Amino acid sequence: MAAVSPELLLPAPRPSEAPLWHRLARRAREYALLMRLDRPIGTWLLLWPVLWALWIAGGGHPRERVLIVFVLGVAVMRAAGCIINDLADRDIDPHVKRTRERPLAARRVSPHEALVLFAALLAIALWLVTRLDPLTVKLSVVGAVLTITYPLAKRFISLPQLYLGISFGGWGVPMAFAALRGSLPRIAWMLFIAAVIWAVIYDTLYAMVDREDDIKLGVKSTAILFADMDRAIILMLQVLMLLDLWLAGRSMHFGAWYYAGLVMAAVLFAYEQWLVRRREPAACFAAFQHNNYVGMAIFIGIALQYVYAG
Repeated sequence: MAAVSPELLLPAPRPSEAPLWHRLARRAREYALLMRLDRPIGTWLLLWPVLWALWIAGGGHPRERVLIVFVLGVAVMRAAGCIINDLADRDIDPHVKRTRERPLAARRVSPHEALVLFAALLAIALWLVTRLDPLTVKLSVVGAVLTITYPLAKRFISLPQLYLGISFGGWGVPMAFAALRGSLPRIAWMLFIAAVIWAVIYDTLYAMVDREDDIKLGVKSTAILFADMDRAIILMLQVLMLLDLWLAGRSMHFGAWYYAGLVMAAVLFAYEQWLVRRREPAACFAAFQHNNYVGMAIFIGIALQYVYAG
């Protein structure tokens, strides 16, 4: 019998661990992906209605501190919303092509880690809002409850996009008026309604991307509810949103600059209708992202109205 080399009897050496800085950087990257920091489109879509409200409530010159708090607050709450949504969907996302590589769905981040990060973001948001007045703080509590409960809406109601509009898409509007005026005038609710309608529009386009997967998984959405009437209903909502903003401008005696922004938004909406004419998932996703320009056009109209028309 051949002799066995002593080296073969020694235990195999343990693989060396990656340097600490490398491991920390890898965790930070996963957390950034969990918060969708690589996809700022969601932050912009939530921020535009807040900027409309801040400029109108502030007469074209919102206070610097309030502006900074709201911009940071939108970014923080959007990140927190993404985390709580992915936590609720962590057993669904692996079965959807577009979402299967999200950190929680791919099991690269644990639910415990996600909850800790979510709590930290809520603490930051709480600290930010306490820089403002008591009415805004009270409204923020309502907003936080709406944000936390939004993921459950997809399980029980066929209009989760409406719930999204009320919680994420529009609630920053009355908060902006409360922070700058200390009250909630009629114009605040008109802008709130426009923001809610807009959220239903762009999130329905987003839901059209995953419609086939959602039907198989039993997830509810307006894309499924509207069925083959989706484009027509989106068109009606686009017209309704622009009508609401037109009435808002009329009540504030706005002029040509503001209405030019609305006309530009109408043109952009028409382009989105053309994009989704065949309901192809990639085109629906492009139309969703294109709404960033709609919000920007309306904001530019508001800003120029104050700059040039007083």
